[in-house]
Amino acid sequence: MSVRRLAEASVQPASFAFNRANAAAAKQWIKKYPKGREQSAIIPLLMLAQEQEGWVTKAAIETISDMLDMPRIRGLEVATFYTQYQLNPVGTRAHIQVCGTTPCMLRGSEALMDVCRSKIHHDQFHTNDKGTLSWEEVECLGACVNAPMVMVFKDTFEDLTPERLAEIIDLYDAGKGASVAPGPQNGRTGSEPASGLTTLKSEKAILKSTRDREAREAAKAAKAAPGAIIAAPVPPPAAGAPAAPVAPSNASKPKTDAPETSPALKTPSKAKVAPATEKAASVSAPLHSAANANKAAPEVEKVSKQRSGPTVRAEPASAFKAPEAKVPVAKPAKPSLEDKNRPAGIDRPAAVDDLKLISGVGPKIEGILHTLGIFTFAQVASWKKAEREWVDGYLSFQGRIDRDDWVRQAKALAKGGVAEYIRVFGKKPV
Repeated sequence: MSVRRLAEASVQPASFAFNRANAAAAKQWIKKYPKGREQSAIIPLLMLAQEQEGWVTKAAIETISDMLDMPRIRGLEVATFYTQYQLNPVGTRAHIQVCGTTPCMLRGSEALMDVCRSKIHHDQFHTNDKGTLSWEEVECLGACVNAPMVMVFKDTFEDLTPERLAEIIDLYDAGKGASVAPGPQNGRTGSEPASGLTTLKSEKAILKSTRDREAREAAKAAKAAPGAIIAAPVPPPAAGAPAAPVAPSNASKPKTDAPETSPALKTPSKAKVAPATEKAASVSAPLHSAANANKAAPEVEKVSKQRSGPTVRAEPASAFKAPEAKVPVAKPAKPSLEDKNRPAGIDRPAAVDDLKLISGVGPKIEGILHTLGIFTFAQVASWKKAEREWVDGYLSFQGRIDRDDWVRQAKALAKGGVAEYIRVFGKKPV
């Protein structure tokens, strides 16, 4: 998509304001949107500004953005995105938009553009010498049946020839554009064939009122002559011509709901059977089974097997599985409090060390250690491997005590407190 930029500052007006009629129209547009969604009116308001000024100016974008209480950059985004907004000055009397999409191209839109180049300017988005006319090539304008076509303001002119477009351009340049009737320029009506209607010439098949009127007239005639047969006159057959087949009467038509005419019954039985008896003798269809439906029958492949692989496919061991999809692993039981490897506890001393200074020990873990009789750094510093493994299993830490090196931390804190901890580890305990 091409980059669309605002016009040069030298041609931008200093300010913008809606006239009285457009100001009232702008208020009506804003009211159409629910509360809190008024900014959606930016598109119709920019179109109002373009219809008033002929193009969308920077001042108009900023004024409308302020009206809708939206950032000006958002207004610029809308104005520069949609090609319906003219960001540069266009002809004061007409801006010709020539459709160049495939149907119009096949019907001669290039010739129409040549007319615009010769009568307005060689390049698009440039005005003529008087500044009254400009032109551009656009995408589909929605009248492909009547190609080629152009649009001026909100009117479309279709079924154009280069000569007719030249006449239209001259009329707009002379200020007589209102005298040009929009629509097809070759005499056709709407999008019907140029030769006129070829179908739907009679309203009988369309209007129910016509059919009802004819039915009432036929009923009235039948009532006036009860013994007569009302029928359209049939011309006599030509000499030697075979007689036309006589259609069957309604009396010969069978009941459409009878079993004999049911398309679901291939060979209806002549014997009449009560529906309840037939239902009792019928065998119900088997229940659907996805596994059986996926299994090849022995009659087909000489063996019963799954047609699309095993029901459960093995996954590689390295396949990623989301944490919530993994099979939970049973947690090992906590070691017994009577185990010989349990660290020796002591009675709560008067001065209790702050075990939370050990990295990995929080208030909850400290409370559990207190219930085990662990109150000082010296106790933790004296733990052997068996004791560490017991505490690790009791806390369900899975090796965290050795990873965080509780023993070394406790030794430093027991020896010299926080100062010794900083000397050993180079940081404050957390």
